[in-house]
Amino acid sequence: MKQGVTDRREIEEHMSAESTPEPGTPGESGTTGPHDGGSGRRTPRSGRRKALLATAWAAAGVLVLGGTGLGYLYFRLNDNIASVDINQALGSDRPLDVDNGSQDILVLGSDSRSGGNKKLGGGADDGSARSDTAMILHVHEGHKKASVVSIPRDTLVERPACTDAEGVKHAAADGVMFNSAYATGGAACAVKTVESITGIRMDHYIEVDFKGFRKLIDGLGGVEVTTTEDISDKESHLELEAGTHRLTGEESLALVRTRHGVGDGSDLGRIQLQQAFLKALVDQVEEIGVLTSPKKLFDLADTATNAVTTDSELDSVDGLASFANGLKRIGSSNMSLVTMPVQYDPADGNRVLLDKDKARLVWDALKDDRAIPKAAGKGTATGDAKDVVGPG
Repeated sequence: MKQGVTDRREIEEHMSAESTPEPGTPGESGTTGPHDGGSGRRTPRSGRRKALLATAWAAAGVLVLGGTGLGYLYFRLNDNIASVDINQALGSDRPLDVDNGSQDILVLGSDSRSGGNKKLGGGADDGSARSDTAMILHVHEGHKKASVVSIPRDTLVERPACTDAEGVKHAAADGVMFNSAYATGGAACAVKTVESITGIRMDHYIEVDFKGFRKLIDGLGGVEVTTTEDISDKESHLELEAGTHRLTGEESLALVRTRHGVGDGSDLGRIQLQQAFLKALVDQVEEIGVLTSPKKLFDLADTATNAVTTDSELDSVDGLASFANGLKRIGSSNMSLVTMPVQYDPADGNRVLLDKDKARLVWDALKDDRAIPKAAGKGTATGDAKDVVGPG
């Protein structure tokens, strides 16, 4: 039986069980006397298992997707999901698909200024979009560990020729910023550029925009973080005093986009904030308990499936559920987060260049499904915000 179908049946059982209060449950209708042989304790049920925590990682982190298989609701969630057929767009000119039990997923946070994203992103509503955040998520064989490699948006790269989703061909370009790949040719061009840089085939693609990210964090009840210093960034509109905070969706978005109000003001420092936020979010997902309420579960699933764009292999509730089922055992302690090795461009301090020798250590490790060696980060450019944000 397919994993997605299994997950859907489990969540149906969960919601069916949750829809009928148990006798004696405080605050609910039913008898108030003891049950289960007079023990007065609730009997554990398989329906309380976290059968379907779907995790999509983008922008600053992990985005929880809930799916349900109850007729109309199930099909409504399916219809929410936008997708791009990466395989058709890129054809056969791609790196070898290595079947060693691991998976590589390109996760992008889009900074489109269109629609509801204009107010959140700032700038002109010109219909354009860039990959504001880019991460390669490598899920190791056994799906108990993951490595996350952040790609600085300001990296100057050789962008290969590519064809966008509308069939328009775009010529190759040299010495352009990494995030121009998405702006030029959309998801397919971004994937092709990453595959060209790494030599690694991306098994999946997940994208979340500003509005979707904000709503997902709010749906989860916010994220608690502790800042070791004041953060003030007029561009991202983030104002935080040193201390512990439960960030709303809008504050979380501002944090993962902040660069001028902390550290050295670089994109590399912003990546350090994103990685710290990601760990804080992963730490809290298990404590949120979204499955305690069928309505809360559906509302979150509805928000999440509206928020993401995926490759065509993940464009259903079953597909996302099956994918997420392989991520649910990965906690922050089992995640390695690094930045793609780069050096500052001598000609422009606002740009970085790929450190090819050090980067090769990263790509070889991912291809072989090994841990990324510490030597890959030694002597490379880094930001100055590593210890500014931590879990609450």
